[in-house]
Amino acid sequence: MDDSGDKVREIRINPIVPTESVLVATARGMRPKKAEEQVERDRRARVESCPFCRGNEDRTPPEIKAFPPGAGWDIRIVPNLYPVLGDDRSQSNIAFGLQQVIDGYGRHEVVIDNPNHGIALHEMTDAHLSSLFSVYRQRMEELYRSDPRLKYVLIFKNFGAAAGASIAHTHSQVIATPVVPENVQNEVAHSRDYYRKYNHCVFCSLLDEALTYEATIYDRESGEIRRKINVGQYVIERGRRFVAIKPFASRFEWEIHILPLQHQADFLKASAEDLDDFARVLRRTMARLDKVVGGVQYNFFLHSVPHGSEFDNCQDSYHWHLEICPRTSIPTGFELGSGLFVSTVSPELAAEALRNAVIEDS
Repeated sequence: MDDSGDKVREIRINPIVPTESVLVATARGMRPKKAEEQVERDRRARVESCPFCRGNEDRTPPEIKAFPPGAGWDIRIVPNLYPVLGDDRSQSNIAFGLQQVIDGYGRHEVVIDNPNHGIALHEMTDAHLSSLFSVYRQRMEELYRSDPRLKYVLIFKNFGAAAGASIAHTHSQVIATPVVPENVQNEVAHSRDYYRKYNHCVFCSLLDEALTYEATIYDRESGEIRRKINVGQYVIERGRRFVAIKPFASRFEWEIHILPLQHQADFLKASAEDLDDFARVLRRTMARLDKVVGGVQYNFFLHSVPHGSEFDNCQDSYHWHLEICPRTSIPTGFELGSGLFVSTVSPELAAEALRNAVIEDS
């Protein structure tokens, strides 16, 4: 590993999911901003033709909920007009030979994040972002409680066409599925294995390392100290209860994760005070990202411990978190064929650029 800024070619192993690897190849160095990687954001507060703008409520399916209720809503939930899963059972689960089919049952909803058409996350107030994640939490609780067949509720946001967004108005989505997604299942399984071996949460171990600000690198053969590195360099933003960190094995050049400083497996147990601090860390993190790679397209998704009796023993081993994945490059044939992510930006240099970005404090 090289944090000096020299050219690096390394395969890094994801400490959370050791079966996942990232190739860090910085031959091109720190990539500059490129026009095709950015979105010319529509900054208008209201667009008459937009179905998500306030006053155009009749252009969406009947709302599930609005906060606050009525015409002056700040956040609104509606069914997705083109759902990937349906709430009716159209067929039975079937199997023929090696082929299996599970009914595409579930929920797919849109959360209109803000009545302002073109507002970005970092431009929203801390109070609004706290309310938004409180709405997520409430809707997740309702979905889990409403139907035991729903095994996982995923909250995610797509911004920009490259990230899958089809409408410019700021919005996020909720999908409840009858199965636990594979990447969440892998995180849960590997973190549980780590806990059984070390009696400690792997996410907490990573936080402990990052917040000590120094680690020692030993030679594998001789056992001698090779050098000390500043692992605190991965910290991007820190609040009273949450921290934003650049993953050591980042799949995307500008990927950032936000985690609770104190162990917490289930997002549904986050308190109002937790969400207030989380909102501030998120806003400031997104402001840093906008400052360094402004207009970047991105996805974020929230991973929390799945519900169900088979996951009751994961409360001590799993740690909920938000993953922010900017889309500054398109996966190549090598990545799709090998399953090995490629990053052309050193995570250490990316973290430094984000941490040193000068942002307005409010």
